[in-house]
Amino acid sequence: MSTDLSMLRLLDARTLADPYPFYRSLREQDPVHWDRQLHSWVLTRYSDVQAVLHRFSSNTIPSPEQMSALGCSAMNPIVEVLNRQMAFMDAPAHTRLRTLAAAAFAPRRVEVLRAHVQEICEGLIAGVRGQGHLELMADYAGVLPAIVTAEMLGVPASDWKQLKQWANDFGQVFGFFQLNPGKAATVQQAIEEMTLYFRAAIRESERRPNEGLVCSLMQAEIDGARLSEEEVVANSIIVLLGGQSTVINLIGNGTLNLLRHPAELDRLRRDPSLMPAALEELLRFDGPSQYVVRKAPEDTVLGGNTIRKGQSVIAGIAAANRDPGRFPDPDRFDLDRKGNRHLAFGWAAHFCFGATLARIEGQIALSTLIARLPNLALADPAPVWRDHLGVRGVTALPLQFEAKAAPQLEAPMARG
Repeated sequence: MSTDLSMLRLLDARTLADPYPFYRSLREQDPVHWDRQLHSWVLTRYSDVQAVLHRFSSNTIPSPEQMSALGCSAMNPIVEVLNRQMAFMDAPAHTRLRTLAAAAFAPRRVEVLRAHVQEICEGLIAGVRGQGHLELMADYAGVLPAIVTAEMLGVPASDWKQLKQWANDFGQVFGFFQLNPGKAATVQQAIEEMTLYFRAAIRESERRPNEGLVCSLMQAEIDGARLSEEEVVANSIIVLLGGQSTVINLIGNGTLNLLRHPAELDRLRRDPSLMPAALEELLRFDGPSQYVVRKAPEDTVLGGNTIRKGQSVIAGIAAANRDPGRFPDPDRFDLDRKGNRHLAFGWAAHFCFGATLARIEGQIALSTLIARLPNLALADPAPVWRDHLGVRGVTALPLQFEAKAAPQLEAPMARG
């Protein structure tokens, strides 16, 4: 058994650029691996990861008291917010919050947004068609989800740039954050600024109620109980992050992989009806979410190893999505793949309630990009990957294409 199987290998830029050979080695040599450096179990098989997502606890954030006992009281403002977020709760607290939040993403409301998502994408593309070049992450992939998430929250879409920056700063708390405590100041500042912002949004929603998530959470009652203002703020923050980071990197990774597979890209151009299947395969093949952390609720045997109650488990979503035991020829990008039940949006109780909207945004963004920009190609074949180990995405993706004159349309950055 190799001793070089720690997830810290992902800190190496070459491994980060293509982590899948490392995941394969880990799965083949020690699929239920005790990572001594991280004091966690690492799982890489589909069946094990699925079982952990279904049965293990999401309550993985230390309490402020525990942080203080470790001499890390400076982190308490961060962990206080995290402990109020539904992503780190188990039932029944998680069920209560998720039910309320999911109402803002009801199918009726999401479907209404479909035409608006198309409108935003068309406007963004129209603005660059005559240039012959586009920096995808800054000018397209990063703009669409920021606008849409603002509208789902019920805050002004014109604030999208600030919301995007906050989501990026707060997102640093995930992805082996303990290895880079220097980022704590940035995260804490983002939390303080977002708290003030969402408190103001609450006051505005009281004056002018709307269908956004902030207003829905403030008005909701369960058995006569209402959420506290602190709970509303904390869960608005996690929705802000989830609504942006997933879609931004889905569009970025998706574009990169389509351009690296020109035969499949040509098929999509000839037959746009393949896009829903293509998006699912892109999510499986190189999706944004690399892993989630869970905690064993009791002593559990997996792969002949006993995971003790309370031990941390890193469930390798990206590794599971390349498991040959579940996906034949998993390292091949295949638009015709059948039974593609990937884990990119999680599983069971914590399955992403925004998945339907993320799929709509991803499908429309990619379809519009390849339909409107002829001879689309990578301007840099070796992009730099973000040093975020939990969310996979590139820092920038410059593209080139055949410039075409087009009417200059305004992207609808704000909507009533």
